[in-house]
Amino acid sequence: MRWRGDRRIQRGLQGLLIALALTACASDRAYREGQDLAREGKTEEALARFEDASRQNADSAKFRIAVLQTREALVLGALAAGRKALDEERYDDARAAYQRAMSWQQGSPRAQEGLNAIAAAQRHAKWMSSAQHALDRKDDKVAENWLRMVLSEAPQHRKARALLQELEETGQKKSGTVLLAEAYRKPITIEFKDAPLKQVFEVISRTSGLNFLFDKDVRSDQKTSIFLKNSTIEAAVNLTLLTNQLEQRVLDANTVLIYPNTQAKQKDYQSLTVKAFYLGNAEAKVVASTLKTILKSRDVVVDEKLNLLILRDTPEAIRMAARLVAMHDVAESEVMLEVEILEVKRTRLLDLGIRWPDQLSLSPLAASSGALSVADLRGLNAETLGATIGPTTINAKKVDTDTNILANPRIRVRNREKAKILIGERVPNITSTSTATGFVAESVNYVDVGLKLDVEPTISIEGEVAIKIALEVSSVTSQIQTKSGSLAYQIGTRTAQTILRLKDGENQVLAGLINNEDRQTANKVPGLGEIPVLGRLFGEQRDDTAKTEIVLSITPRILRNLTKPGTSNMEFESGTESSLSGFSWGSPDAATKAAEGAAKSANGAAASSGNGEANGTQAATSLAWQGPDKVKVGDVFAVQLTMQSSQPVMSLPLAVGFDARSMQVVSVTEGDFLKQGGAQTNFTSRVDPSGQIVLTVTRSGDSGATGSGVVATVNLRATAAASADARVQLLTAAPVAQGGKAVSAPLPSPLVIGVAP
Repeated sequence: MRWRGDRRIQRGLQGLLIALALTACASDRAYREGQDLAREGKTEEALARFEDASRQNADSAKFRIAVLQTREALVLGALAAGRKALDEERYDDARAAYQRAMSWQQGSPRAQEGLNAIAAAQRHAKWMSSAQHALDRKDDKVAENWLRMVLSEAPQHRKARALLQELEETGQKKSGTVLLAEAYRKPITIEFKDAPLKQVFEVISRTSGLNFLFDKDVRSDQKTSIFLKNSTIEAAVNLTLLTNQLEQRVLDANTVLIYPNTQAKQKDYQSLTVKAFYLGNAEAKVVASTLKTILKSRDVVVDEKLNLLILRDTPEAIRMAARLVAMHDVAESEVMLEVEILEVKRTRLLDLGIRWPDQLSLSPLAASSGALSVADLRGLNAETLGATIGPTTINAKKVDTDTNILANPRIRVRNREKAKILIGERVPNITSTSTATGFVAESVNYVDVGLKLDVEPTISIEGEVAIKIALEVSSVTSQIQTKSGSLAYQIGTRTAQTILRLKDGENQVLAGLINNEDRQTANKVPGLGEIPVLGRLFGEQRDDTAKTEIVLSITPRILRNLTKPGTSNMEFESGTESSLSGFSWGSPDAATKAAEGAAKSANGAAASSGNGEANGTQAATSLAWQGPDKVKVGDVFAVQLTMQSSQPVMSLPLAVGFDARSMQVVSVTEGDFLKQGGAQTNFTSRVDPSGQIVLTVTRSGDSGATGSGVVATVNLRATAAASADARVQLLTAAPVAQGGKAVSAPLPSPLVIGVAP
């Protein structure tokens, strides 16, 4: 029985070993197949084979590394395809590419950013379409507000910037302000000489229908003279105020307050605005210096950590500060320098001839006693004299060497920044130092030997690049040993420094750094070695020729350059020394009120475009879905809930329903809407697998969020094909404003998604 038990154990061990061997063979075979597929460019099939190998042999680090590297390559390829499609406005292709990236890397932040960028790009496209429709209707004010909404989210949006610049340069925009009311456009002809100021405003009031209130410090007996023909109410009011050192503040659409233009009264009546500028390129402290110098702003706060600039000033100063900040906050120019450095070395060595003995040495032989005396020298003969003669050597050697050393670096450099390249090695140079006490210390200094290239480009706005170039090619020619035994190196160096000015894509070749050495060494028998041709039989000649040339080719390619601003942005009215609200700016408070009203209208229109119209009226707050129209089973896709509101929102409880039969929730993430201005938020979400998501977003602080943005992103996976289209819909939404006041927001239409097998 024991023998039988031992046999069973042996058979079990043999089976286990056979199974392990088969598993190892299968995993290795799958790994090799994956490598073959990867070389053929079939990356997805290769990933599947690597995953099979890793599952069969989970302890193999080689298989796990192959899986991770292949998956990363697939993710990077999908992200690159998504970026390209997004740049070309192929949103469906971009969304599909980002969804592929998320299928290979769950919750990929880069893929999620791409999906958010798609939603933003589609939102901006709708706003640009609304702006274009407004331009077609000659409604420049509405078009301008649509464009500014786009630029508030995407400051570098090319089309929006171009259209806004066109509005400013063609004169469709009226001096940066909106008129107080229709009454300001009414024509007027007025003539007064030394008339009381209040009498002049009484006439203007009767003509325009405006109401004028006077501060108690405006003198009732103040006289003024005014002669205007075929002018406007606005011009009459502004000129009267300007010539009498008065200022105005608009109280409502038909009422204007008149007060003395003194510093004390401005503190009492002039409204101030706080504006935050988050700078992406310029330094906040540099921009703050500009605002303090030009606008004389005193309330300027700089946060260098966030590169944030906060300004508190009048609405006119804020508008002008926005223009000045736009001049500063532009991306620096960058250039790609394509450099080719070629070192061509040719060596020719010819060593041909016979080297005959050139020395004969005679020496007397010592006597048998071992000592040599003078008497021995007298009797020198063939037996007592020794002779020594050198060897005879026949040389027939020819060596040809051609060497090409090529470096082809590509350097991306910012404007006026230095870049350095070293291709070579660092040679140690040992220095010994001895003291009076006999102590010897050695120190090692490293010397850069090889090819060194320093470049500093200066990119002009016209598209040319001035490049300061310093090229150095060095090599160790010999070693020198000092008396103390330390080694020093003799280094041969060739340098060139110049400044080039090239156009974008223009190539320049620098050559001529030539080192030409020609050495001839001969060892001949006198007389016989000078015979032509036959002289080679009576001597040896060594011809050594070495020629080295350095060739530098450089081509600049501008990747990003500054765009020259339009005339309206380089030169504009800035008021007077005492006030930024000069005549050409019209009524500052009127502009502020009218702009706010236009912004509210634009926000209402935006809400309408996102959710349609309800009962013929436009909602001030609206919600809308963004997501794909069609997906396949197994796809991971994202849907986003966006919000637009002209009212400040502090909290947003939501309930979302989804079709649990054909999709499941992967993750729920918070958007950026309530995070505006860097505010802290509290985000909670709960997923019911039966088909419901309950989430709440609450904003901290005293101010609510306005404008537009993403409330939340829901990542879903399609699990089964549906006979009918699946839906993602908002079941309830209860936005809350400041003070707990409810905000009315109609529910958006459901997002209908087709799930294909």
